[in-house]
Amino acid sequence: MAFTGNYTCNSFKSGLIDGDFDFDTDTFKIALYTNDATLNADTSAYSSSNEVSASGYTAGGNTLTVSKGITGGTAYVSFTDTSWSASITARGALIYKDGGAAVCVLDFGSDKTSTTTFTVDFPVASSTDALIRLS
Repeated sequence: MAFTGNYTCNSFKSGLIDGDFDFDTDTFKIALYTNDATLNADTSAYSSSNEVSASGYTAGGNTLTVSKGITGGTAYVSFTDTSWSASITARGALIYKDGGAAVCVLDFGSDKTSTTTFTVDFPVASSTDALIRLS
């Protein structure tokens, strides 16, 4: 198994400090991967190596819609659910800035398979539930 957990990528952490991310104007994407992919905190950018290959899935994945805000001193970012109309088996995913650094690795815990539509459900965009929270 190559997936060993969920990670906020180091490239995202350093990119935040350097001002490399703008959640108002940058394009963020999600790519799906097989269990053969090696993705972790040191993943620095999108790679097609061991990306899912299926009819109805395009390399590079889907463009994400950002949901963000700040409540009670906690800034948060999440994304709108995304899906592919395809039969897909994926072990995890990478969220990344299109043409830029990796943001985070999502480990699905095991292979997930769809027969018609593969959907990634994101948590609610709030200071207590969002995928990315800074306080």
